Amino acid sequence: MLPRCAISVCHVFVLVLCLSSAEDFDWTKNDHGSFYYGTFPAGFSWGAGSSAYQTEGAWDKDGKGLSIWDVFSHKKGKIQQNDTGDSSCEGYHKIKDDVGLMKDLKLNHYRFSISWPRLIPTGIKSDHINEKGIQYYNELIDHLLENKITPIVTLYHWDLPQFLQERYGGWQNISMVNHFNEFANLCFERFGNRIKYWMTFNNPWSVAVEGYETGEHAPGLRLRGTGAYKVAHHIIKAHAKVWHTYDTQWRAKQKGMVGISLSGDWGEPVDITNQKDIEAAERYVQFYLGWFATPIFHGDYPQVMKDFIGRKSVQQGFGTSRLPSFSPQEKSYIKGTCDFLGVGHFTTRYITQKNHPSARSSSSYFTDRDLAELVDPRWPDPGSEWLYSVPWGFRRLLNFVKSQYGNPMIYVTENGVSEKMLCTELCDDWRIQYFKDYTNEMLKAIKDGVNVKGYTAWSLLDKFEWDEGYSERFGLYYVDFRNKNKPRYPKASVQFYKRIISSNGFPNQREVENWRRKAVETCSTSNQLLAAEEQRSTAANILRLIHDPLTSHMEMVTEIVVPTVCTLSILLSAVFLMFLLRRRN
Repeated sequence: MLPRCAISVCHVFVLVLCLSSAEDFDWTKNDHGSFYYGTFPAGFSWGAGSSAYQTEGAWDKDGKGLSIWDVFSHKKGKIQQNDTGDSSCEGYHKIKDDVGLMKDLKLNHYRFSISWPRLIPTGIKSDHINEKGIQYYNELIDHLLENKITPIVTLYHWDLPQFLQERYGGWQNISMVNHFNEFANLCFERFGNRIKYWMTFNNPWSVAVEGYETGEHAPGLRLRGTGAYKVAHHIIKAHAKVWHTYDTQWRAKQKGMVGISLSGDWGEPVDITNQKDIEAAERYVQFYLGWFATPIFHGDYPQVMKDFIGRKSVQQGFGTSRLPSFSPQEKSYIKGTCDFLGVGHFTTRYITQKNHPSARSSSSYFTDRDLAELVDPRWPDPGSEWLYSVPWGFRRLLNFVKSQYGNPMIYVTENGVSEKMLCTELCDDWRIQYFKDYTNEMLKAIKDGVNVKGYTAWSLLDKFEWDEGYSERFGLYYVDFRNKNKPRYPKASVQFYKRIISSNGFPNQREVENWRRKAVETCSTSNQLLAAEEQRSTAANILRLIHDPLTSHMEMVTEIVVPTVCTLSILLSAVFLMFLLRRRN
C-alpha cells in the first residue's frame, strides 16, 4: 500500500514541469473525486479509431505486400494463442457496414491508418503502386464523407513493409526517411483533396521500444540500450521531412494539416515532499512523450534525456552517448513541424527515484531513466495488466502538454479501456465509467485553457491487439471472431458514448445516470442476440464433432463447453446488472 499522502495529495510540479503559461492550473489542488457537469465548446469533434493491421484483414489479397506484422504474427510463440491479423475484423470487406455503425454513433470523425504495403507492396514507390489498395482507401474516404464523417488519417501505424525490414533493417536505417516520404507523398497526391487531417506516426514510442528494444512487437529485435534511440531518431527525421513535403508541395491547394500522434502515461511522484521523486516523475514523462514532442516543438531532445543517457554511456565505456544528436541544421528543420498534436493516453503510474547500475551489459532504455513505476491497488483494473483507470492523470497530462509546448492544438487520438476475459460481456459498465470519467477530465482540462479540439474513443471495434492477439478487447462493438462473417454487436458503451456526443458533454447528474441505466438495458437485447448465435454455433460444432470421432477432448472443451458457459454468463450478467441499476435508482 502506498503512503496515504502519496495517494490523496497532488504533487507540487510547479518548480519542475510548469512554465509561466500554466499558472491557471493549480497542480497542488486535490479534486480527484469531483465531477464537472457542463458542455464542450461548439464544434468539438467526437470520433472513434482503428488501425489497418488490427482491423482490415485481407492480409494477402488484391496485391497487398507483406508487412512486418504479417511475418511476426506467423512466428509461433510471438502472439497470445498464436493469433494473427490475417482476417481480423474483415474491415477490408465491410466498409459500408462499419461506416453505418459510425453514423449510428453520430461520430464527427473516424481515425484510421493506411497500410503502406497495401499501397506499395515492397515499400519502394518506384517498384510498384498497387491500384487496388488505392481504390480501397478511396472508397472508404468517399463513404465517410458521404455520411458527413471527417476522415483523420494516420500514415504509419506500425505495419512497415517486410521488404524494407529485410533489405535495410527497417527503422534502424536512415534510408527509411526517404522511403516513408515517398509513401506519404503518394497519399497526399491520391487522397489529399479530401483529407484535412494527417498524422505521420502513431505512438512511435512503441515502435522504438517494443519493436527494437524489448522485441515484444514486430520486427521483434532486442537491441537493448541503442536500438530504440536510433529508431526514434530516424522516425523524428521522417516525420519532419513529411511535414515539409506537405508544407511546400500540398498545403496551399489542399489546405490540410499534418501532425503526429504521441502516446504517454502520466507520472505522479510517490512522495511529494521528496525532490528526487518529483524529478523522477518528470523524467518518466520526458522519456515517454517528451522524447518525441520536445524535438518536434523545440528542436532537440529533452535535456534530462541527454544528461542521463550521456552520463551513463560514458560510465559504460561508450565513446559517445547512446542517444544520437541532431546537427544545428537538423534542429532547425525539425522544430515546429506540427500543425496539431495527437495525444494517446490510457493510464497513470506513481513514480519514485530508483538508481540502476551503469554496467554495459545492463544498458537499456528502462534503466537509463533511474526510476520505478508503482500502482495504487485501489485503482480499477478491468483486465489488461498495464491499464488502470486513473482519470485525473489525463487532465494533468493535457496541462503538461499545454505548459511544455506552447498550448498546441490537440486531438485526443486514443483513449479507452479493454477487457480481458474468456466470456466477453456486452454490458460493459466499467467502460462506461472509464469514458465518463476520462472525458470529464478532458472537459476540465479545456476549462483550464488546454486547446483540445477533438476526442477519439479507442476503439470502434474489437480487433487484433498486437502481441495480446484477440485476448483483449477495446471495442465499443463486440466482434465475434469465431464467426467467419465477423458480425458486430453493440456494447452498452455504444449507447452511453452516443449520448455524450449528442449532448456534447454532461448536462446534469440525473440525465447522465439515466444514460447509464438505459445503456445497460439496451445491451441486454444485444446479449440475447449474441447468446442465440452462440447456441447456433455450439449446436453446429456438436454435430460436426459427432461425425468426427478423432476430435480431441481439448477441442470438445474449447468449442462446446466454453461457448455454452459463455452464453449462460452473458445472459446472467445482463440480468444481474439490470438488477443492480434498478436498486441504485
